Amino acid sequence: MNKTKEDPTMKEVENMEEVVETYATIMATHKPNPRGPGYIKLYMLSAVVFLCSTMNGFDSSLMGSINALPNYISYFGFPENGNASTGIVFAIFQVGQMCGALFIWMADWYGRTWHIFFGCLGVCIGTIVTAFASNLPTFIAGRFILSFFATCAHTAAPLYLVELAPPAYRGTIAGMYNTFYNVGSVFSTSAVYACHKYLADQGNLDWRIPLWLQIVCPGLVCLVIKFYPESPRWLMSKDRHDEAKAIIATYHTNGDADHPLVALQMGEILATVDVNHQATWKDLFDLRVLVESRSSRYRLMLNIAFSWFGQFSGNNIVSYYLPIMLSGIGITDTNMKLILNIVYAVVGWVSSIFGSRLHDIVGRRKMLITSTAGMAICLSIVAACSAGYTEYGNTIASTVSIVFIFLFGATFACGYTPMQPIYPAEVVSNKMRAKGMGTFKLTAGAAGFLNTFVGPIALSSIGYWFYVFFAFWDTFEMTFMYFFFVETKGFTLEELDVIFEAKNPRKASVKAAKAARKRIIMAGRREV
Repeated sequence: MNKTKEDPTMKEVENMEEVVETYATIMATHKPNPRGPGYIKLYMLSAVVFLCSTMNGFDSSLMGSINALPNYISYFGFPENGNASTGIVFAIFQVGQMCGALFIWMADWYGRTWHIFFGCLGVCIGTIVTAFASNLPTFIAGRFILSFFATCAHTAAPLYLVELAPPAYRGTIAGMYNTFYNVGSVFSTSAVYACHKYLADQGNLDWRIPLWLQIVCPGLVCLVIKFYPESPRWLMSKDRHDEAKAIIATYHTNGDADHPLVALQMGEILATVDVNHQATWKDLFDLRVLVESRSSRYRLMLNIAFSWFGQFSGNNIVSYYLPIMLSGIGITDTNMKLILNIVYAVVGWVSSIFGSRLHDIVGRRKMLITSTAGMAICLSIVAACSAGYTEYGNTIASTVSIVFIFLFGATFACGYTPMQPIYPAEVVSNKMRAKGMGTFKLTAGAAGFLNTFVGPIALSSIGYWFYVFFAFWDTFEMTFMYFFFVETKGFTLEELDVIFEAKNPRKASVKAAKAARKRIIMAGRREV
């Protein structure tokens, strides 16, 4: 296969440390003020985009919470411990996600912000359908519409942030995006608790009002997103260089167009974009860009692997079916279930905020490997304690089980939540990124569908053995990450192109990260 202009040369691979030095040295000697006016604008912009992440968190905790409400259960005729119909109501969200993922390539056609706008508008429509639904088929249809368009917004938003954020703070800014999953969770669980407490005797208002509240965040994004600038990388692909340069200068160097970081990133982006290619409907079926070279295939492997791990590590079972899990260890009071749902969401939110910054300090690999090991340990203890309660009625075991369910949630939120939409976007090249986010959502949707559909059946059939399965699976994930996952902390997206051309990208990334740290230390000493 002929070498395309965006592929790094072998000489660049051999001199990887020199390539990494460029960005690291500039940051050490000419670091822009992260509290400057341009960065303040970036933080305000990001805060609005973060609201796109609340949609998935709101839905998962909303459905988990209203699934504990007697009015909701009796209205649709569900059994208390769940059945196949319960699974379909949850799993249709993943089906919609997989379908919506097929259209993420359109963000390459008309831009990231338009895709976010249409996605949020569709969520508002889906919310109206579910809130007015008078029967189960209509309710399921509304959830499909909601999830289809939520996927459009939820994939374009991190894509936008990853391409817009300065490399030194990409993990923090873009990583904070997914922490708002937990903001949505806290919002929805609190709303359900309040509505149940005060409106339980008012017919179906205790579960219909929380459904209506799902329109708030996407509605706000719809109102303002088109006032924000486009991704500089998308603008460069459309040959709009001056606009891209102005955006990089504004948000990366506080308006200093002559800053060396601006010239560096403009040159790197220009070397990787194909200005002659115009996205068309044919691109929907053209997936060659994902597999056209060895480095592309390695990138795709990491994209798919982490997408699956992020939804199939035991987390979906806890977030969607926490009330059922609590019933299994002796907690049957509805109010207590709702309160514990709120606490679980708050714990996850705080942990994910902490983790989003930690990923830019410790690094992606160490954080993910360590947190996965912690998750396996937590699930092992949950399984043992659940068995103790189920087999022997041990109430102490039940209490310990609850503690480690929450520790599992905190560990997952710290290690995985900030990186779920970010790492799959980081490991793919500029020309792969839109389709790569599509494979991310397809894979995550498939894993989520399997979890949410099989979850209630497995929990009622094999009980604590389901936790045992995930404990072993998480151990496998940890091993896979150690041998294959690439470190992306501190590199520009274009510098990662060089790393993926290496014979062993994982080793190359670790070596380059160490070299970058040395350059920063030495440059800092020279400044002193």
